[in-house]
Amino acid sequence: MSLSDSDHDLVVEELGREPTRAEAALFENLWSEHCAYRSSWPLLSAFDSEGDQVVVGPGDDAGVVSIPSDGDETYITMGIESHNHPSYVDPFDGAATGVGGIVRDTLSMGAYPIALADSLYFGDFDREHSRYLFEGVVEGISHYGNCIGVPTVTGSTAFHDDYEGNPLVNVACVGLIDDPDRLVTAEAQEPGNKLLLVGNSTGRDGLGGASFASEDLAEDAETEDRPAVQVGDPYTEKLLIEANEALIDEGLIESARDLGAAGLGGASSEMVAKGGLGADIELTNVHEREPNMNAMEYLLAESQERMCYEVRPGNVERVKEIADRYDLGASVIGEVTDGNYVCTFEGETVVDAPAAFLGDGAPYNDLPAEEPAEQPRDLPEGVALDEAFEAVVGSPNTASKEWVYRQYDHEVQVRTATPPGDDAAVMAVREAGTGLAFSSGADPNWTAAAPYEGARAVALENATNVAAKGATPHAAVDCLNGGNPEKPDVYGGFKGIVDGLAEMCSTLDVPVLGGNVSLYNDSVAGPIPPTPTLALVGVKDGYEVSEPNDSEGSRASPYSAPPAALSGEGDLLLVGARSLEGDAEARLGGSEYLAQFGGTDRFPESLDNPDAFVDTLVDVADDEATLATHDVSHGGLAVALAEMISDEAGASVDLDAPSKGSPAALLFGEQAGRVVIETTDASAVREAFDGVAPVYDLGSADDSGALGVALADGDLSYGAAEIASLRDVIDRELD
Repeated sequence: MSLSDSDHDLVVEELGREPTRAEAALFENLWSEHCAYRSSWPLLSAFDSEGDQVVVGPGDDAGVVSIPSDGDETYITMGIESHNHPSYVDPFDGAATGVGGIVRDTLSMGAYPIALADSLYFGDFDREHSRYLFEGVVEGISHYGNCIGVPTVTGSTAFHDDYEGNPLVNVACVGLIDDPDRLVTAEAQEPGNKLLLVGNSTGRDGLGGASFASEDLAEDAETEDRPAVQVGDPYTEKLLIEANEALIDEGLIESARDLGAAGLGGASSEMVAKGGLGADIELTNVHEREPNMNAMEYLLAESQERMCYEVRPGNVERVKEIADRYDLGASVIGEVTDGNYVCTFEGETVVDAPAAFLGDGAPYNDLPAEEPAEQPRDLPEGVALDEAFEAVVGSPNTASKEWVYRQYDHEVQVRTATPPGDDAAVMAVREAGTGLAFSSGADPNWTAAAPYEGARAVALENATNVAAKGATPHAAVDCLNGGNPEKPDVYGGFKGIVDGLAEMCSTLDVPVLGGNVSLYNDSVAGPIPPTPTLALVGVKDGYEVSEPNDSEGSRASPYSAPPAALSGEGDLLLVGARSLEGDAEARLGGSEYLAQFGGTDRFPESLDNPDAFVDTLVDVADDEATLATHDVSHGGLAVALAEMISDEAGASVDLDAPSKGSPAALLFGEQAGRVVIETTDASAVREAFDGVAPVYDLGSADDSGALGVALADGDLSYGAAEIASLRDVIDRELD
């Protein structure tokens, strides 16, 4: 590891001397792209992070917002992180430790983790290596999440050839703070307070993980970079979760930071820098599991399941007692000061630098950006509708993801009211009497075709997902993934997804509480598509489990979220799109249809007033006459309808009107901000959306257990079993 020449010169100028070996390594990691956001920070001011509900915005381990409560004030935390490079090198441990890290970010705010979301991106599903990574990552997430007792309730999985050399693993976590007095931040409070390292012992695993995450993956990364991948122990993490609760219960913690990127050096220096303070740290006090470790290894090892706590001197022994109760190590490694950040090792000072310079001294990069070219219209010809339907509905991108989420325990903690497989999960926050809808994901086809407009669509789709379950979008975090920013075309695409995501979130009045940036996702296979994963929560009054519709065609409870599955009792409406107004509006850019059959097209623009659409959808979804709601996005209307039918309920759909556009555009266009609604009061839905968004009659639901679609160029008809067989491609290929 070594500092660049320009960074080295800055460090020498600030310190007035050559840095020690430990200092040089610490600066390299803390000033890496992964930690310092050197190429992305100038763009991130585009995000609006303010709102009456925001308690803690960007800059801490997780964002904090208040949620509606029928009792005492209640907060939730939101955080997201990437473990992309580690998951390529070691898919099981790389993904597992990603879960562990985002859970500890939640703990460091004083919150209890209640829900996880995973958004995963791999190369073409037909490739053996992609499947190897896919299976290993899912196994790692399920193992860690299931062992620690935190349910994985939502997420997304996408396959795109440009992820072959660099998959993405983005994991989000929601935590609960049921008493505002329990809130903790990473800002050190007072000189004289002690710094304690609590949790697992420290080894040499994960050395240089931050710098490893800030460079392109080499061809031999799977073997050469394995030491940079952390190894997790979920059973210790579970003990740490419960110990953290006990420490917060007794008010023993003044500030906290989990040990992630750059290990102890990163966590401890960032804590004191946030408080405008310093620290004296004795590295030999760290409890270790490997002999003969040197100062740099103590500072930068990313061994898992460790927390750094600031504790008043009089509370140190009690913290040690609680750690011992949970079989966790606890070391007093130093104390907070009003001077520099100083680390000693075996009687020698190995680090002596201003904490603020360590954390915030890295200069930002001023990089050139090229605007991506607009896609021309070059559509495939001669594709039969039945061939297209079967290819799109049966694509791994749009197929059932049950193979993934059935490996996750989504019932643990008994909060899951709407489980995985729907547009959004709904969690019961009984402490507040509130339902919390949770959606996470992105679509690489969209942002590869049009980074800016595709990112706008990603934000609108996630908001539509929670609104379709009757929840008002409340807050979000993002994970912005890009390739090598030193390439102008790559940086231009990354800038596009930042601007697009930020603009739509602002339009929807959804504060972005923070997130993660992962650049240099580039390999010998080339850069990844710019990928803006958004994790978004919405709030609703009540949290009852969605019950089947009753015999009179109404939902069992107004508090339950309308399901995506049809009841077979109501009329079908398509709301929120211009795609039935002719070919000029029915674009196929970014669609799975073009991914299957080739060709290009301009990406369809979002609605003119997406905020009004989302707000109205919340009200309509909560109406008892609404029997089912389902977002129309990946795969278009064809996939949405295929996902809604079952053996008990089918649909008869009429799109047989030349003025409505080409059959391919009608069925497979992927304009965001659309929803299919099954209702017993179609006139009320039309009235609600009058002046907000178009409403089209699609037909009606029935008890046929089949999907029939009438089109100008011919009819389509598929039974529920045929569609299920198409959609089971992942299960069929992997089991």
